[in-house]
Amino acid sequence: MESTGIPGLLLDTAPDAIIVSRSDGAITMANRRAHDMFRYPAGDLVGRCVDDLVPLESRERHPGMRERYLSGAHPPLRRLPLRGLRSDGSVFPVEVSLSAVTAPDAETYVTAVLRDDTVQREEARSRALLASIVQSSHDAIVTTDLDGRVLSWNPGAESLFGYPADDIVGAHIDRTIPADRRADEEQIRLLVRLGGRVDRYRSTRLTASGDGIAVTVLVSPLVDEHGTVIGTTSICRDISDRERAEARVQAMLDAAPDAVLGVAESGAVVLVNAEAERLFGHPRYDLLHMPVGALLPDGLPAASAVLRTGGDSTPLDSERAPDQADQRWAGRRAVRRGGAEIPVDIACSALRTDSGVVTVVVVRDITERLAAEQERRRLREEADRQRLEARIQQTQRLESLGQLAGGIAHDFNNLLAVILNYASFIIEDAAGTAPASDAEQIARAARRGSDLTHQLLAFARREVIRPRPLNLNTVATEVHQMLDRSLGEHITLTVRTTAGLPSVMADPGQLEQVLVNLAVNARDAMPTGGRLTIDTALVDVDPDHAAARAGLSTGRYVRLRVSDTGSGMPKEVIDKAFEPFFTTKPSGQGTGLGLATVYGIVTQAGGTVQIYSEPGIGTTFTILLPVTDAEAHQHVPEESVAELAGHGATVLVVEDESALREVTCRILKRGGYTVLAAEGGDEALRLAAENTVDVLLTDVIMPNMLGKDLADAIRSRWPGTKVLFMSGYAQPVLTTHGTLSADVHLLEKPFTSAELMRALHDELQAKP
Repeated sequence: MESTGIPGLLLDTAPDAIIVSRSDGAITMANRRAHDMFRYPAGDLVGRCVDDLVPLESRERHPGMRERYLSGAHPPLRRLPLRGLRSDGSVFPVEVSLSAVTAPDAETYVTAVLRDDTVQREEARSRALLASIVQSSHDAIVTTDLDGRVLSWNPGAESLFGYPADDIVGAHIDRTIPADRRADEEQIRLLVRLGGRVDRYRSTRLTASGDGIAVTVLVSPLVDEHGTVIGTTSICRDISDRERAEARVQAMLDAAPDAVLGVAESGAVVLVNAEAERLFGHPRYDLLHMPVGALLPDGLPAASAVLRTGGDSTPLDSERAPDQADQRWAGRRAVRRGGAEIPVDIACSALRTDSGVVTVVVVRDITERLAAEQERRRLREEADRQRLEARIQQTQRLESLGQLAGGIAHDFNNLLAVILNYASFIIEDAAGTAPASDAEQIARAARRGSDLTHQLLAFARREVIRPRPLNLNTVATEVHQMLDRSLGEHITLTVRTTAGLPSVMADPGQLEQVLVNLAVNARDAMPTGGRLTIDTALVDVDPDHAAARAGLSTGRYVRLRVSDTGSGMPKEVIDKAFEPFFTTKPSGQGTGLGLATVYGIVTQAGGTVQIYSEPGIGTTFTILLPVTDAEAHQHVPEESVAELAGHGATVLVVEDESALREVTCRILKRGGYTVLAAEGGDEALRLAAENTVDVLLTDVIMPNMLGKDLADAIRSRWPGTKVLFMSGYAQPVLTTHGTLSADVHLLEKPFTSAELMRALHDELQAKP
């Protein structure tokens, strides 16, 4: 059923929401105001269940209420208050009127007329607030009509003038004005009625006993809902000495940060301050004369008990020891308007007055304090999480720099390979000449550039690794022999290994680089000499140990520890030690990549590295590498260079960088290989179809066709073809999580002629 035609137009222009639904709750018609009220697109309510317009906590009861209503005589229901649920999830108050009718087809329909009374409630709340302000004001607030007849008379006016409201409402305001002031006051009221403004002024008024009092008066127009002036409003304030003194006392009380109550011996509240109004949620006039038990249900000590202490503040918690610190405040409850309880601390003191003993109660809201204590506990519990987040941020910084390193590594290594090998040609062809010496410098610079590139990739965990089971004792012993020759006589090097260590899975070349980097750093920290100690051991990491170190899991680890007696590092340096390009060395003496490389290699191997250092004492690096069950490989002696000749084997070289392609072909021809060259995948496939190819030597990253795709295509057509990849940055293409598969053979750029010849020889000798 839809709202169409003239009836539909009338329904859509109705000011109230109208919704018609069947007995099962399905909405058959809803006017425009209903869609606007519940914030649904036009027509979207039809077909929905009327229960969708009810908050979740009331939805289960709604079908039962509808069924009970329809099962009886279902008389119309008028202006029932309930809450509606808008499409955006907001809940709002609404009044509903219901009527039910049975159609000729015996189907019962329920018509609901809804009115959103939010505005009316707000207006009523505002009026009530304004009335409470007027009623609780210490000032005399009086309204009069245009003839000067009193319309309202608040408690402040009763107190100031001495007239009860019943006696003065309807009388002329001149009763409170001295005769010699009445003409002036009439002129002021006339000016206000004409729309003029009158600032507060001093005047005199008469009390019911005929005494004159000094007051300040503020007069403003009284208007109705249409803005028409219907009278005046006067606010009078006693400025006598007593009033001023009381105002000063009240001002001090209102400025107090805690709620203050004055409680008479009868238990009634006779004094309140502004904070008490805020804390308890009651206006001042409601608090006055209220039983204190309604506000503080735990009760107060008797006034006589307070007086026996000499009037000092008395703690209410009798269970506290007399010498316990902070005796003044005791935990109690306070009840706010509406019944909500809040935690408070209370202190009491007694005050003698002419009307008896008044107990002064100071109430402090401790909600925020308890919340702060809970927050401190939460922060302590999250300390480990914050440390982990700091580690994650450091990892993200390394990841960003690693992406940059990977982006430049491929092209940079191509250039270095060309420079290094052409320099080698000059060194070989012009041995003993000045150009050969110059070429040696060029080659040395190229090798240095290659080292820097590998360091960048290593710290960023972008370098291709060839992990294998190895014994950490073997690595430490081999590095010991090399370091003995390079550290210098002023450094005493000691290597202590633990027998029977299980294997770890790592790249031996990378672990050697870790030890060399740490040893060089230690040497630089001991310019006048010292001791460098490298030791290995097996450790079991329990849950307590793992919890204290972010990223460390429980289990068995091999520990590698490098300690020196150097200058040490302060905390601010330790925090940044693993960041790339951070160095404390003078310009030109360090790249800032040494420790960053150590961090990248260790974490890529699944381990952790920690620093302990104290300035002036020394530094210890502790590396933990997870144990593997695989057995370490035995070292196999390398073949001699003379056995690496190609003997006419055909190599298909695929390299998109022309300079590198040419130098690679030149090396292979000099080594006895038959060489075919292509700059891309399409040309390589054509040459492979026209020739018998023993080895495909292809770059990994090339335009149009990647080296891996080219290798797959050639192997599918000619299965016996060997494949050797070459790349300066192959990790995203050839590796899984940075680890090179065992069946993939890779020659990393930049390479020397000897490295190229050995890699090809190994590939030809490898079993299919």
